[in-house]
Amino acid sequence: MRPDRRGREVRGCQVAPRSRLVAASLVLTYLLGAAWLSPPSAAAAAPGNVLWIYLEDVSGWFGCYGETLIQTPHIDRLAREGTRFTRFYTTAGVCSATRSAVVLGAMQTSFGVHHHRSSRNNAVGTKHDGIGMIHLPPGVVPLPQFCRDRGIYTFNEGGKDDYNFVFDLVSLYDFCPTGKGWGPPLTVAGDCWRDRREGQPFFGQVQLAGGKYGRGRRAAPAKPTVDRQQVPIPPYYPDIPEVREWIGYHYDCLVKTDEQVGEIIGALERDGLYDSTTIILFSDHGHGLHRHKQFLYEGGIHMPLIIRGTGIRADAVRDDLVSSIDIAPTTLGRLGLPTPVYMEGRDVLAPDHEPRTHVMAARDRCDYTIEKIRAVVTHRYKYLRNGLTDRPYMQPSYKDPWPVSIRFREMMAAGAMNDVQQIFFGAGKPAEELYDLDHDPHEIHNLAQDPRHAAALEDHRRLLDQWITETSDQGQQPESDAGLIQVLYEWGDKCVNPEYEPLRGLIEAVPRKAKG
Repeated sequence: MRPDRRGREVRGCQVAPRSRLVAASLVLTYLLGAAWLSPPSAAAAAPGNVLWIYLEDVSGWFGCYGETLIQTPHIDRLAREGTRFTRFYTTAGVCSATRSAVVLGAMQTSFGVHHHRSSRNNAVGTKHDGIGMIHLPPGVVPLPQFCRDRGIYTFNEGGKDDYNFVFDLVSLYDFCPTGKGWGPPLTVAGDCWRDRREGQPFFGQVQLAGGKYGRGRRAAPAKPTVDRQQVPIPPYYPDIPEVREWIGYHYDCLVKTDEQVGEIIGALERDGLYDSTTIILFSDHGHGLHRHKQFLYEGGIHMPLIIRGTGIRADAVRDDLVSSIDIAPTTLGRLGLPTPVYMEGRDVLAPDHEPRTHVMAARDRCDYTIEKIRAVVTHRYKYLRNGLTDRPYMQPSYKDPWPVSIRFREMMAAGAMNDVQQIFFGAGKPAEELYDLDHDPHEIHNLAQDPRHAAALEDHRRLLDQWITETSDQGQQPESDAGLIQVLYEWGDKCVNPEYEPLRGLIEAVPRKAKG
C-alpha cells in the first residue's frame, strides 16, 4: 500500500512485485531451481566470452550509420565484421532506468525501478535513514550475478552500475575498480580479465564516457575537431551558438570514443581474445541536450547497436525492432546459458528469434523532475502518452544552469522561437502524440488529431493499454512518499513539483559527513 501523505509518519517501503500472480510465480520458480530457466539457444553451443562496450549519452553519429562529418574507423570495423542494427531502442532516455532494465532483461516498470536514481539512501543519519529502498523479488538477480553464479568470470571496467534497486557489488563482479567513473587511465590493458582461470569464459563491461567525456569528470575535455559551423541543427532547436557548440562537442566526444574502442579491440587482439569474444556495442540513451536525453523522442531512445563475434553475420544490417531488454537474453545465449523466465527480452541471435512488432519505452521522475510518459514504437509510427499534461516539457531540471538552457529560457520568455521549436519549448503538452517516423523522423508533426491516421492511433492506444495491463506497469501509480523523501534529501529546494509539498516539513538537516 502506498504510504500516507496526511501527516502520519512515513515508514520505509519496499517496491511491490509486478502483481501477486507474478510474485507467486517468481517464488515458485525460484524454489524449483532449474525449472525456471529457458534452454540456451542452439547458436550458443560453443560458448565464448561476451564484452559489452557500454557507451554513455551517445547518439549514434558514426560512419557506419551514415555520418560523414567525422570518421569512426574502429566502430565502423565492428560493424563491418558484425551486424549493425538500425532500429534499436532503449527502454528510457536516462541512465539508471535504462541500465536497470538492461541488467534485468525486463522493463524497469515491471519491477518498480523506473524512477531515476531510486534506492539511493540520501537520508543517512536521519530518522529516514534507509527508507524507500527497492529490493528485487526472490530469485530475480542482475545479469552479472546470474552469470557469475554459473561459473562465468565477470567484470565491470569503468565501474558504473547505476541500478535503481538494492544490490551487492561483491556478488556481481570478480573485478570492479573501486574508483568509479571514466577518468584516465581507462583499463583496456587487460587487468579486467587477467585473473580469471585458464579457459574460464567471461562476461564483462567496459564503460566509456561517450557524450560525457570531460564534462565534470577526471578526463580532459575532448579535443575540438569539428567545425561548429558545419554541424547540422535539427529544426526543433534554434540555430544559436550555444546549440552549435553542444552538438559540435558531442561530435568531438564521438571521435574520442572511437579511439577508445580501438584501444579495447587492440587489447583483445593482444591477448588472443578477439576471435573468441562477442562484442556488443550500444548506448544507454542519446546525448544530453534538451528533447533528447530523458525524453522518448528518437534522439533520446533510438540508439546504435552493433554485435560482432564468431558465427554472427559480417557486414550485415538488420532493420527489425530491438529493445535494450534484449541485450541480456542475447548475452546469455552467447554464453551458452539459459534465460530466466522473469526476463522479458529476446535473444536476437537465436535461430528461432521472432522479430518484434513493437517496442516500449517509459519516462518517469528524473532527478527531482516528476514526469510520466509512455511510448510505443512500431515499424512506422511512434505513439506517446503524456500523463502530466498540466506541466510543460521544459519543467525545471538539473540542466537549468547550463548556458544553453539559460539561452533557451531567455528565448522562450521573449517569444523568439518559431512554431516548430515551440512544440517542445512552449507552455503546452498534448495528452497524445503520434508520429509517422517514415516521413517525419524529427517528430514535429503530431498526427493524433488527424483523421487519416485514426486507425493507427487506435492500434497504438491498444498496444499501450495491453502492455500496461500485462506487465502491471508500476509507473501507473505515483512514487511512494518514502522514495520522494529520499529525493528531497538529495535535491532540497530544487524539488518544486507539488508532490513534494506535503513531505517537505518532514526533512531533517543532514549531518555534514553523511553528504560528503
